[in-house]
Amino acid sequence: MTELKTSYDVVIIGAGVGGGALANALAAPGREILMIERGPRLPREKDNWSVDAVFHKKKYATKEEWRDKDGALFNPSTYYYVGGNSKFFGAATVRFRKEDFEDLQHEAGIAPAWPVSYDTFEPYYARAERLMGTHGEAGLDPIEPPRSGPMPYPAIGHEPEIAWFETKLRQKGLRPFPLPIAIDYHDGGACARCRTCDGFACKIGAKGDAEMRLVNPALAKGGVTLITEAFVHRLVTDPSGGRVTAVEFDYQGERRTVSAKVFVSAAGAINSSALLLRSRNDKHPNGLGNNTSDQLGRNYMAHNNTAMMAISPFKKNRVVFQKSMAINDFYLANSERPYPLGNVQGLGKLQAGMLTASVKWAPESMMALFAERSVDWWLMSEDLPDPNNRVSLDPDGKIRLSYTANNLKAHGELVKVWSKIMRSLGYPLIITQKMDIKVSMHQCGTARFGTDPATSVLDTNCKVWDVENLYVVDASFLPSSTGFNPSLTIVAQALRTSEQILKELGETIALPMPPVRAVETVPA
Repeated sequence: MTELKTSYDVVIIGAGVGGGALANALAAPGREILMIERGPRLPREKDNWSVDAVFHKKKYATKEEWRDKDGALFNPSTYYYVGGNSKFFGAATVRFRKEDFEDLQHEAGIAPAWPVSYDTFEPYYARAERLMGTHGEAGLDPIEPPRSGPMPYPAIGHEPEIAWFETKLRQKGLRPFPLPIAIDYHDGGACARCRTCDGFACKIGAKGDAEMRLVNPALAKGGVTLITEAFVHRLVTDPSGGRVTAVEFDYQGERRTVSAKVFVSAAGAINSSALLLRSRNDKHPNGLGNNTSDQLGRNYMAHNNTAMMAISPFKKNRVVFQKSMAINDFYLANSERPYPLGNVQGLGKLQAGMLTASVKWAPESMMALFAERSVDWWLMSEDLPDPNNRVSLDPDGKIRLSYTANNLKAHGELVKVWSKIMRSLGYPLIITQKMDIKVSMHQCGTARFGTDPATSVLDTNCKVWDVENLYVVDASFLPSSTGFNPSLTIVAQALRTSEQILKELGETIALPMPPVRAVETVPA
């Protein structure tokens, strides 16, 4: 049983990518940091890599129910564990492009400019890549933003089947590049280069998820206490409403209250909004951070995502680790369309039973034959901020996620373009599955940061405008969703925010760069 103090320097709510990165940056002997995680440690067990357990029985997803815009209940694909949703992510750790930080015209509208530039983020991206253990190769992505140095770890290389696609795509004038990916893949590393990385938890601890790369190292540094299976109900302010004085949570069967100098919500874009809404009081009747802008919970985004199986009737795909390549030729205005379409990247090898969990018309025996002969892709397009796409709380306390997808024409055209390319390479049968509201792994945008409290919830350091000592450090801050997994950007912003929190604590210590190991890529 963990003995809790009555007061801490910093309380961090959530032990996912944002909370883990912040704790890692702040951890030091002598500091008192409390991390509160609603879930347990995810056990390493056989079912981690079971298609039936993960995709059919949904053993690890929350059993919590949310409501959609029409009031219908659904179970989201959200994971409450130390490490959060990153326990099941595909380990892609990609920087947003320079253009993503500027006004970017899409077919359906404009993705708004950020209040800070890519150049501001660049040194934090460099640190984030090292923390996460990113493998890749700089200089091959046609729209790669400027970098202060090379990737920290070498590209993992393609297996023969994917190397064949790289050659064929280059012959068509495309410019595939190694997908930046965070796995422990080097001589002596833990990674077995298996087919159960994307969408599965890693039972051998080889994925660069938040637990392995951020939370555990933070605990090892000292100064950090982690409690699990503790649900935070609300944040309590002083009578003026200007400062948070305590956090109330359930832990080990009791309602607890802890005070701190600084409070940070890193519970994810949906649950951070829910927490701030639950914390309303007479000074903040619409929730913390919502007095001026009415933006809390609004502008929810989660990407337009499609999984694609391109199937050859004559050629088996013997690849094991398929998620090693990406294509950005269609990410910005391109030869196919005068506006952005999105990113294409390898999807972890689909196995029998994975898509049949969603594709109800196909028997598992047929999908097993397809999976043997398919090359699999993840197609991701930007969705645009819309104030009517929002997180709110119903009277009974349930989360309501009101969301209507947008920018769908561009995404549909990306699917058509990539299908045409696959057919030209001898893969005539295409099966696609577009992800719906239940897939909330890339949730973002519900507490955007900005320079004007009338149009944003957070300032550029991710501090809540209306509350002196309250920060939100997860994907809530994103003004636009871009077309990439937000994990690396969450880490980079958490590192930026950590410097402001240190100043608030009266410290101005420079944060050291994590060491880089000399590693060699194991041949595929």
